[in-house]
Amino acid sequence: MKHKLILASFIYACAGLICLQTAHAQTSLPAVVDLTIEAKESHKTQLPILVLFMSQTCAYCKQALKEFLLPMHRNHDYDGKVLLRQIDIGSDNKIVGFDGKKVSQHNFAKIHGVIAVPTVLLFDEQGNELAKITGLMGVDFYQAYLDNAINESLERIRSKSNLHR
Repeated sequence: MKHKLILASFIYACAGLICLQTAHAQTSLPAVVDLTIEAKESHKTQLPILVLFMSQTCAYCKQALKEFLLPMHRNHDYDGKVLLRQIDIGSDNKIVGFDGKKVSQHNFAKIHGVIAVPTVLLFDEQGNELAKITGLMGVDFYQAYLDNAINESLERIRSKSNLHR
């Protein structure tokens, strides 16, 4: 009997840890680490790279993540449309930019004119800006803004690809 209680306690503890890890994993998009890797993936798949520029203290950023971007990330319909990533504009942690050079997340945001958060930028494989959404404007229409930006970016990438064939 004692062994069954210990085993049951162990199973519940493991289940609790799994739930905590799953909940934590769903609080952010994959972080940008090396945009040259993302660029190769973009080239291979012909998908735009959507980068959410956010701040950890921004309530609107958290809302954009929770209500729009994380559900998109979990929705397999977007797998063939966009690569979703995230940058913290307040961070001095280094990433590798599209040019292969290391730059802080903060400076990368500054280079791309990001001064307000949340800002969504869509890039092609060369780091060219395809679309930009600044702020959480019109929550009722934000998903439509995202979808339009993604679809237009996807169309631009694929039409450019067809020209080079």
